[in-house]
Amino acid sequence: MPLIRRVPKRGFTSHFPDGPAVVNLQNLNRFEAKSTVTPEQMKAAGLVRKSAAAVKILGEGDLSKPLMIQAHQFSRSAMEKIQKAGGKAEWIKAAFVKSKIFVKTK
Repeated sequence: MPLIRRVPKRGFTSHFPDGPAVVNLQNLNRFEAKSTVTPEQMKAAGLVRKSAAAVKILGEGDLSKPLMIQAHQFSRSAMEKIQKAGGKAEWIKAAFVKSKIFVKTK
């Protein structure tokens, strides 16, 4: 009998990860300049799943216009690129926590 069948199995892998939904900066260029981009607008545009509890902005690509972006998390490179384009990043506090990444707010 193969070794993989003789060794006991422990735990499981969830098919529904609890981490935040990830959006790259290059995907945010579809919004108008000087507009406020919220997670609800990202869901309406199809950038985020409807069931996502939180949104994280990553710095992949460049932002070509100034935007005010609201999200639960930002990467350091995304913050730098947003400010370089003349925009602003605003953190949203998480209402509830399903992952170890977020801190529960009062």
